Amino acid sequence: MKKFIPSIALILPLMALLSSCEFVGGVFKAGVNVGVFLVLLVIGVIAYFVIKVRKG
Repeated sequence: MKKFIPSIALILPLMALLSSCEFVGGVFKAGVNVGVFLVLLVIGVIAYFVIKVRKG
């Protein structure tokens, strides 16, 4: 529950400044960016291990 309170403290001012559509759009855009980053990171790690195994 303690981790939840700082999140609320950050979200409430944003909700006051942005309309709900802009806020939701920003959250989804950030989610897509994080998802793309994680996929690229996983592909990079897999490629790294494949290269290491072939050289070894």
